Amino acid sequence: MNRVVHPIEEESYRRLRARLDTSHFPPLTRAVVERVIHSAADLDYATDLVMAEADLEKAHAALHAGAPVVVDVAMVGAGITRRETVCRLGDAESGPGLTRSAHAIRLAHEQVGPGALWVIGNAPTALEELLTLDADPALVIGLPVGFVGAVESKAALRESGLPAVSNVSEKGGSAVAAAALNALLYHPTSAEEKL
Repeated sequence: MNRVVHPIEEESYRRLRARLDTSHFPPLTRAVVERVIHSAADLDYATDLVMAEADLEKAHAALHAGAPVVVDVAMVGAGITRRETVCRLGDAESGPGLTRSAHAIRLAHEQVGPGALWVIGNAPTALEELLTLDADPALVIGLPVGFVGAVESKAALRESGLPAVSNVSEKGGSAVAAAALNALLYHPTSAEEKL
């Protein structure tokens, strides 16, 4: 991916690294941590985020091989640059015991099948629904925000054993979820590194 980095972004990363040493993180973990911190101007994400480098490596390969990207809300999709996303919230309906966000996840799963990257930054019920499906994801970026259900849904994601990026606190949201995916999208592939 040929991406021109704006001087403001370069300076922002310089200042971030002057305030926080991220050099001990493995490459993809570092990329995710830094981009999430950059998106929120919140250094606490360095200790709040939970992920495994091996999961990120597999997800990076799947993403660059064209795996679909599913988002829970349009705002997450709007933050993901240079990649089409699937968001079915506009087609979803709520019902007894089912939120629109959860129904949208069901619809997206029917559409994309296994191997997708799922990016959830808004609705804990979307993440909860995804965990009930046999989605076989390449990665779940589960960073919903809020005081009701967010912490619990992210804990359930970590307990599921699925490849994931999550965080421990109530923090999250569309911008940080999109940032985590963009970190993988912007990180060069082996072929690009050789150029």
